[in-house]
Amino acid sequence: MTTVSGADLAGRLRAVLEPSLGPGVVVEDMGVLAGGSSRETWSFSAHRPGDPARRYVLRRDPPGVPASGVRLESGLLAAAARAEVPVPTVVASGDVDDGLGACFVVVEFVEGETIPRRILRDERLAGVRPQLAAKCGRILAAIHRIPPADVPGLVGGDPLEQLRELIDGLGQAHPAFELGFRWLLANRPPLRAETVVHGDFRNGNLIIGPDGVRAVLDWELAHLGDPLEDLGWLCQKAWRFGATLPVGGFGTIDDLVDSYEQASARRVDRDALHWWEVLATLRWGIICIAQTTTHVSGALRSVELAAIGRRVCEVEWDLLELLG
Repeated sequence: MTTVSGADLAGRLRAVLEPSLGPGVVVEDMGVLAGGSSRETWSFSAHRPGDPARRYVLRRDPPGVPASGVRLESGLLAAAARAEVPVPTVVASGDVDDGLGACFVVVEFVEGETIPRRILRDERLAGVRPQLAAKCGRILAAIHRIPPADVPGLVGGDPLEQLRELIDGLGQAHPAFELGFRWLLANRPPLRAETVVHGDFRNGNLIIGPDGVRAVLDWELAHLGDPLEDLGWLCQKAWRFGATLPVGGFGTIDDLVDSYEQASARRVDRDALHWWEVLATLRWGIICIAQTTTHVSGALRSVELAAIGRRVCEVEWDLLELLG
């Protein structure tokens, strides 16, 4: 994998940003942001000579790693904005051959908190925490209103078949996950209408301020599927970060579902939502295995990816509890 210093990346960013920000743009204060185990995330300032600097965020695939869904992120963000989903404004985007050596998107910086434990404990956010589950319900309803035709390139598919293929390819035996597959196959709810699904809507991918959710981040896993997939993923235990409330650690299922139903005019079947929470837990466990394998195989050396492997046993326990 080719590594690029902040100074080198700043030089490349100038050419990428000039069509949007104007000739002679100055890029400075490059720094890597914490979080994101599979994407590079950089913050920086940019301005034309004589103008005040503004803050931006660059997200890109690590150079040398196979291209991911970040290539669709620019179109998704634009479509989401039209659907009144709070998202950062796109400034520039490109493919592997467009100047940064990897698929990338540059967006305006949105002020707020993204670290889940701070969102769940910071006194400055105490007033908004009880409202977050309902706000998430309304935002998810807006995401599911995005016309699929507005985002060409999104794919669908059977999530169970995709997970089966993934875990079989990893070559590891996990009996608890096999029980999960059996339960999911035996209790599968009817397929709902297919919508745009964010795919990773959770505490940690939201920018939160005292006024609520300011932006939804990390759209590279978006796809076409059942809208309840997003609700089940948000309710998955890993995204509670040690808190007890089932929705992101900050809210109740009733608050989430009631606001979603009002905003979407769709009824949420609670048994079907439980099925999607079980699927979300199984999916997270398999992702933990896959991310650790990425490190162990040498494809991308990362202490964070390696550490995620220790979560697998926790997820197995969570899954068994859900299965009763």
